[in-house]
Amino acid sequence: MKRTKIIDALKRTDYGSEVTVMGWVRTKRGSKSVNFIALNDGSTIKNIQIVADADKFDEELLKQITTGACLSCTGQLVESIGSGQAAEIQATDIKVFGTCDADFPMQKKGQTFEYMRQHAHMRLRTNTFGAVMRIRHNMAMAIHTYFHEHGYYYFHSPIITASDCEGAGQMFQVTTKNLYNLKKDEEGKIDYSDDFFGKQTSLTVSGQLEG
Repeated sequence: MKRTKIIDALKRTDYGSEVTVMGWVRTKRGSKSVNFIALNDGSTIKNIQIVADADKFDEELLKQITTGACLSCTGQLVESIGSGQAAEIQATDIKVFGTCDADFPMQKKGQTFEYMRQHAHMRLRTNTFGAVMRIRHNMAMAIHTYFHEHGYYYFHSPIITASDCEGAGQMFQVTTKNLYNLKKDEEGKIDYSDDFFGKQTSLTVSGQLEG
């Protein structure tokens, strides 16, 4: 069955139809008889609730479903009786694509910015960074759309230059030379003849030089 993005599944009102969603587990709670799984795929900041009756699934399978696990869930889209969401899925089939250990860094509890910096690649799984990135995306799209509709073109200027743009002075140097064995000329200066760029180059601090 074709996958349905969670953002689209939450908008649907054709209750009773079968859908398949995929994503990562935000939280899992429940009892011996039923499990409630909050699933998110990044298409929206909101989660969709997966209701899994314990008697329909293998106990070992349900044990693998922890925060951070990657799942595919197929089931019937039903109107949610709980608050917070309009629709939920009564699961008929669950596949675990990837499991997570109990020390998965982004647990349900709130995380400080200092803590999230230690796990930068996982920050987008949090609501805070998910919201920030969505705001930045929409602001960038609005700016680009405005200029596009007014006849401007988006220009990619080179990011590596041999010029000290705007007299910045302190720039990040880019080189393919072995820094532990630098070849020097007769004057004691570094010889860049065997460098990839053939001269001393740095990351530019200005696109205006090319523009």
